Amino acid sequence: MFFDLNIKIQTQQNMKNEKYKLLRLGIIFDLLGMATMAIPVVGPVLDILWAPFAAKKMSDMYKGTEGKVASVFVFLEEILPFTDVFPTFTLMWLYTFVWKKQPKLQTIEVRINE
Repeated sequence: MFFDLNIKIQTQQNMKNEKYKLLRLGIIFDLLGMATMAIPVVGPVLDILWAPFAAKKMSDMYKGTEGKVASVFVFLEEILPFTDVFPTFTLMWLYTFVWKKQPKLQTIEVRINE
């Protein structure tokens, strides 16, 4: 019984660490995407290079249909002029972990005949 409780606590801690790792990465990627606006002539060229990279990172960070849709949004946001100010990675994190209704975790107890 103690072993099962320990595994549950470790799993919850790992999920929490992963959650905040995604937030940190998202903030870094948003800042990098916004930084190209500060460079007058070279910035738009960097956006052309940054957009596919950002889209790939978004789909790697968030799996499934939501990650694919978010990767399209981040690509468009980075490739279109003057839209770099939107923190797409951070907004996706907020959607995933704050706004989206998460199903409640259920504990299924399995007993082995001894």
